[in-house]
Amino acid sequence: MVKKSIDIDDLIEKAKQKDQKAFNALLNRYWSDVYRFQLSKSDDEDEAEDITIKTFSKAFDKIHLYNERYNFKTWLISISKNIFLDHIRKQRTDIVSINKKESEAYKIFDETPSAEDQLIIEQNLAQLLHYIKQLKPHYQEIINLRYFREMSYKEMSEALNEPMSNIKVKLLRAKNLLADIITKSSKNKTL
Repeated sequence: MVKKSIDIDDLIEKAKQKDQKAFNALLNRYWSDVYRFQLSKSDDEDEAEDITIKTFSKAFDKIHLYNERYNFKTWLISISKNIFLDHIRKQRTDIVSINKKESEAYKIFDETPSAEDQLIIEQNLAQLLHYIKQLKPHYQEIINLRYFREMSYKEMSEALNEPMSNIKVKLLRAKNLLADIITKSSKNKTL
């Protein structure tokens, strides 16, 4: 168990140095913990996923502020809780605005290269499109923008009207999910 703690500490230090593989490893390690926490709060899978994405986005932007005296998972959950509370406050504000009949347009908020990239590249296009269609629509869109329209993170950020850090986390999550789908399908074909 001590080894696991050292590995996490090492990943956090690498992430503080902007090591993308460390970010990926931390995201993979803690995604389900943060997602389950959010799902218990909202009972809405899409909302829980969006807030989880925002949590990792904010955590990776602010990782230099992480204090090693605290458990990393606890730090992530605290960030997630604050984002959830802000989300609730915003919903209440939106309801008040609608009730006052203010004419504010609705804002829709949908909320990074590695072994997953290599696996994606190796698939033939028709099969890859079949796999992509198994993803949720917002993940399909982010994969399409990055790999088929070849947009930069900045262009994607502008096109989707989202912070670049959210785009990176969404793309990372989409690639991980797509790689899982491809791997499972390959295993099923060999059986």
